[in-house]
Amino acid sequence: MRSVLVTGANRGLGLELIRQLAKAERPPRCLLAGCRDPDGSRAKDLKDMAKSFPNIKIFKLDVDNFDSIQECADQILKVLENNGLNLLINNAGINFGGGLNEVTPETMMQSYRTNVVGPMMVTKALLPVLQRAAQLSDELGISCKKAAVINMSSILASIELLGETAGKVYPYRASKAALNMVTKCLANELKPHGILCASVHPGWVKTEMGGEQAPLTTEESVQGILRVLSKLSDKDTGSFLDWRGQRLPW
Repeated sequence: MRSVLVTGANRGLGLELIRQLAKAERPPRCLLAGCRDPDGSRAKDLKDMAKSFPNIKIFKLDVDNFDSIQECADQILKVLENNGLNLLINNAGINFGGGLNEVTPETMMQSYRTNVVGPMMVTKALLPVLQRAAQLSDELGISCKKAAVINMSSILASIELLGETAGKVYPYRASKAALNMVTKCLANELKPHGILCASVHPGWVKTEMGGEQAPLTTEESVQGILRVLSKLSDKDTGSFLDWRGQRLPW
């Protein structure tokens, strides 16, 4: 892949994705890292990493702010020049929990805005550079080396796997289920343009969102995710996979 953009790249899975891609045997020529506040203290690790890897470019990208999305897309277009974007990883997201007694309209709407509308608008804004990458590629079929959109989802979005006593976390579950529908719609619409689209569950990971009790480290999760992405092809577009490459029920 010549170019990759990761949203929510200043911490957790996003930061680890940038780290492992930068250290890969054949790293992307342009490794684009989007985060809400590049100048803030929470982006220190990302900025320190960029000092060691000149292919890392950091962009201000607030997926809740549609002006920010378009401004970032315009800047990325200039950086990529005429080369296109091979891979967009929509990783930025929030996790509001709560059962029926705790949930509020605000947490439901904010979850939907960040976890569903944000990734969809980022994809829309970057569609021209994704299409450009597909047009320039001599890869057969569709793949992440050609042009792809990967939406970071969750097994908690699976309606089929929802147990009788596991109905809490309304905002997060509902928003990620909606994101999965966006993935399916994008897959259908973008496949004729040579662009792959899939949802990926990273596992239960030790991050600020996942908590310390989670069984997976960010390193283990991202190693698995990148292995899965390297193998995606035509048959996988519109699919819901976990970090091991196993298909998950909707």
